[in-house]
Amino acid sequence: MIEIPAGGASVSHIQLPPARRGGWTEAINCLMRAIEIYTDMGRFTIAAKHHISIAEIYETELVDIEKAIAHYEQSADYYKGEESNSSANKCLLKVAGYAAQLEQYQKAIDIYEQVGTNAMDSPLLKYSAKDYFFKAALCHFCIDMLNAKLAVQKYEDLFPAFSDSRECKLMKKLLEAHEEQNVDSYTEAVKEYDSISRLDQWLTTMLLRGKKTIQGEEEDLR
Repeated sequence: MIEIPAGGASVSHIQLPPARRGGWTEAINCLMRAIEIYTDMGRFTIAAKHHISIAEIYETELVDIEKAIAHYEQSADYYKGEESNSSANKCLLKVAGYAAQLEQYQKAIDIYEQVGTNAMDSPLLKYSAKDYFFKAALCHFCIDMLNAKLAVQKYEDLFPAFSDSRECKLMKKLLEAHEEQNVDSYTEAVKEYDSISRLDQWLTTMLLRGKKTIQGEEEDLR
């Protein structure tokens, strides 16, 4: 049942069915009906939050990443329309992370470059720009080495602080290792980076994919 009090409601006013077998689909249907009501009312921020709730169900309960991506994208569109750029970017970064995992690299690159470019113009966010350009460069690395090299040069020109970052230095070492087809150099560069900045699962996955493009690659990064 969906209860919408007069004058609008917060997320907490939506009563979802219990999470039993098949209950998640019913929960999604409830949220979709709520989204229709709120969009008709012009309450797009609340509709965006409900799309995130649906995306999270697909992420963690139903494990349908394509559908999770679609709902994060819709949420981002609503947030952009309301000029809630920070919230929109959080959704887009979710999309980029999953797109890369699904080998939709160009989609991920476009998002990381967009968010990185926006971040570097903000005094509060510019430090994070290097991380987004790093992730974009890793996606390029998984497609084509020449494009990856050109991308790193572009990011350095666009954001000079990127040149001095550990992430940029790692990318250059990885590109050099690939050019030399040297698995040991690749592994050593990753280990050195990981000793200071621990790799998360996404970075580990992407770096392993990059390693597989080198002849004689091994099964892990150790």
